[in-house]
Amino acid sequence: MTTNSGSIARLLALGIVFHLVYIGTVFDCYFTSPVVHGMRQHKLPQAQAKRLVLIVGDGLRSDFVFSANTSLIVPGAPERVAPYLRDIVERRGAYGVSHTHVPTESRPGHVAIIGGMYEDVSAVTKGWKTNPVNFDSVFNQSSHTFSFGSPDILPMFVQGATPGRVEGWSYHEDDEDFTKDATALDIWVLDQLKSLFRNATTDNELDARLRAPQVVFFLHLLGLDTTGHSYRPHSKEYMNNIRVVDDIVRETEQLMSGFYGDQETSYIFTADHGMSRIGNHGDGDPDNTRTPLIAWGAGIRGPIHDPSFSHLQDDYSAPWELSHVMQRDVEQADVAALMSALLGTYWPVNSVGVLPDVDPTRVGYLNMRGGEREVAEAGVVNAKVMLEHYRVKHELKKAHAILYRPYESLDHPSSVLEYPGSQRISFIESLITVGRFREARHHSHELITTTLGGLRYLETYDRTLIRSIVTFAYTGWIAFSATFILAPSQPPPSSSITLWIPLLFNLSTVSFCALFAVQRLPWTLHIYILFPFYFWQHVARTVFANRSALHVHKVDLTWIVGTTLGLLLSIAGLQSMVFGYTNRVIWSIGFVVIGLGWPLTSWPNGMRRFFLPWAASCLQTAVFPLLRVDPSESLAAIMTGGVCMLVAGELAAREVSGMEAVVPARVRKHSFRFTFWVQLLLTALSMLVTADSVRSLQAKLGLPLLNQVMGWMIFLLASLLPFLLSTPRTAEGRLLTYFLSFCPCFVVLSIRSEGLFYLSYCMTLYLWTRVEEAVRQKEVKQAAPANVSEYGLRWNPRRLSGDDVRIALFFLFFVQVGFFGTGNVASISSFYLEPVYRLVPVFSPFLMAALLLFKILAPFVFLSAAFATLNARLGMPPFALFLVALSLTDVMTMTFFFNVTDTGSWLQIGQSISHFCITSLLLVLSAGIASIGEALMRDTALRDPSGKHNEEAPNIIASPYNGVIHTLLSRGSKESNITKRNTKTRIQGSIPSPI
Repeated sequence: MTTNSGSIARLLALGIVFHLVYIGTVFDCYFTSPVVHGMRQHKLPQAQAKRLVLIVGDGLRSDFVFSANTSLIVPGAPERVAPYLRDIVERRGAYGVSHTHVPTESRPGHVAIIGGMYEDVSAVTKGWKTNPVNFDSVFNQSSHTFSFGSPDILPMFVQGATPGRVEGWSYHEDDEDFTKDATALDIWVLDQLKSLFRNATTDNELDARLRAPQVVFFLHLLGLDTTGHSYRPHSKEYMNNIRVVDDIVRETEQLMSGFYGDQETSYIFTADHGMSRIGNHGDGDPDNTRTPLIAWGAGIRGPIHDPSFSHLQDDYSAPWELSHVMQRDVEQADVAALMSALLGTYWPVNSVGVLPDVDPTRVGYLNMRGGEREVAEAGVVNAKVMLEHYRVKHELKKAHAILYRPYESLDHPSSVLEYPGSQRISFIESLITVGRFREARHHSHELITTTLGGLRYLETYDRTLIRSIVTFAYTGWIAFSATFILAPSQPPPSSSITLWIPLLFNLSTVSFCALFAVQRLPWTLHIYILFPFYFWQHVARTVFANRSALHVHKVDLTWIVGTTLGLLLSIAGLQSMVFGYTNRVIWSIGFVVIGLGWPLTSWPNGMRRFFLPWAASCLQTAVFPLLRVDPSESLAAIMTGGVCMLVAGELAAREVSGMEAVVPARVRKHSFRFTFWVQLLLTALSMLVTADSVRSLQAKLGLPLLNQVMGWMIFLLASLLPFLLSTPRTAEGRLLTYFLSFCPCFVVLSIRSEGLFYLSYCMTLYLWTRVEEAVRQKEVKQAAPANVSEYGLRWNPRRLSGDDVRIALFFLFFVQVGFFGTGNVASISSFYLEPVYRLVPVFSPFLMAALLLFKILAPFVFLSAAFATLNARLGMPPFALFLVALSLTDVMTMTFFFNVTDTGSWLQIGQSISHFCITSLLLVLSAGIASIGEALMRDTALRDPSGKHNEEAPNIIASPYNGVIHTLLSRGSKESNITKRNTKTRIQGSIPSPI
């Protein structure tokens, strides 16, 4: 097989498509959509309340609401930050913690509360304000719903509901300004509710709608979420916003009592998600998944006081000093079932919530008028709703699955007139008839639990099949990509191999697709199955074509031991990176190993001058993964990073200018000293603007318009400058140019030490290129000097060396360290938002996310340049080292796929999804790094081992520390003298193809 740029491009394109497509396997396997249609509806015959008020404090943590003394959490805060809500808990209502599911975002949280279902995890990416799937809700089952709040939440319940049943009043998106007092958003909601009641005094039709039974009022209070993002939860601003919400709850209850003049209103207060210490949410952090639930009013029991409840308190709830009051925790979807029971409406047809009162061994929330009988009847209704889910899904699977096996724990009558579990429903109803209510509740609870198990059984029915396909595909990709490195040829077109191998694999592919079609499995499985058969077909053809070469190859004990040891070390390195996703200290240990262990054990003689700079740089970079991922904003640290970048940039610019001077005149077209000065000036300006913006925002004066305009101008100009102007011809000069272009970015978008990380990271990468070049030259000269070309040892793909694999592992290590340097790779939510407000003060989720991603990806520009430089200086063809890395990445991907879980803690669920998606995209990112590096270093005059400059050398990239470190490494060496001499020597010939 002959590999050229075209075949490599096709390989990369296929790899990118494959990995992007296979991200969907995690959702098809572990998180299928729960929404089905065709269920019969059920409801209680009698309502407990005429109306219901649902108040959601967006982003409210449960520990702050229930805390006995919040001044211990936030110094200066009042002792009772929510006195009215706490008084309800102790005197009039029931309370507990509502546990949310990932992703802990506003949309899925509200769907769970109001729809009673846990939305397909992938649905959060399909739309912010519209329904990616049609689902039923408590609002849609009400006689009328009046909703007030954010334009990001309300429309998704208005759209798709029965026309005219759900009305919504929202403020404008521009009002969601993170630099202003967000309590105004919550006060606006209360004002709109007041206006509604005032209008009813003169509008008879509105008054009639308001006084109808089964009316719902929904108050969405976004202020807490906005304040938490801006100032973080452990702040006086967040505490003050809780006080405002507490006052709104009190005034809302007064408005209801004043307008209706009765006691027929139920109140539910909760939150869609919590908030982590750094002011973010979205992942499975426990502070994101625990929200308050307080219920009071019509149909709700009062508090149950008993000192013996103290043994039920855990470490989380002990500081609340509520051990004398019964606490009843629920799942978030259970709230919808509770609201349906209170209103007497039909349960939402997609609800999987369990009414807390069904379990007779635990105290619930209801105080039903019909007493124990009605509670038992509510349990039957809840069980019927669950069975409807199972019935529909069971019938769908039974109709199409081959050799279908139903859920054994649930009875499946043979009569088509009966549905699964119908006999047990009849038995429970007979218990209610004879007055055995507690026993009926017990059997209802058991049936609900069994049915939920059946639903899970059906949802995971095809999991083994999908896991097998994924394993077959990823191992196929590893083998397929390896053939581009190891296999010398493909079978000729006339070979018999080209006839029966494709026929066999194509027949298998068609057979699997036919089976999928018969069983009506998701259409995505038809796409998934195409990749593994294509990969293994190619591998089989290549192996058969090269079987003679395999027989000739000498296999002895030394080769077996060496290969086995290398394989084990590679797997150990990759699995260490897997552990690094949950334990950041692994990355620091990795820097110690490559900074100290590698030089002391593997470096050849004559490398002593590299040891101290390399070890110091690695150990310095090792500090950053050890730092907390939730630091507070520090203007001093930001400015320190800026100053260090300026000093390093100036020293490097002086050295690089000298290097440019020795480039042949016909190659050097400009003096780039002025360009460097402009880049340094932009960095200095970014420091001045950022310092003023931070002071203004911290003083709650908002973001000055001039600062916002200047910030954007500096940010864009600095980032685009290297692409607008001509760049230096030396590798060092171009690396410096690209390094300086992102320095303003790391000033404007930093919260603490990101600028210092960027500096240290780039220094280590540049040193890596110099060290690897020196190591390869020393080894080659010691082993076989005759094989040394002007670029070093020519790469023989049939004799893949251990160094090639090690370099590829180092590359993967540096790619992932780029994430861990400024945040926790487990979730994008761990990257704090405060710096974004210096450019975007108004809520704009996509622009904010784009800025965060820009900062995260900026260091990889330098990595791409350094990697391309290293590839060229080792005398390898473009993408040669990347092809080695290509065959290693999916060892990590498969590990993370099998580690994905949809059970256990919410933290585990959220992290497992994030880890798989990140490693799946690792090839895409790595391919981009390799491609961008080659493009950015185009037409670079590469310094060869003799110190000469070659204007026709392969492409390379630029860094900031090149000049500084070059001076440190070359001081006193012959190489330093050579590089300062002008030479017109050109290296003739081209680098051979890798395969």
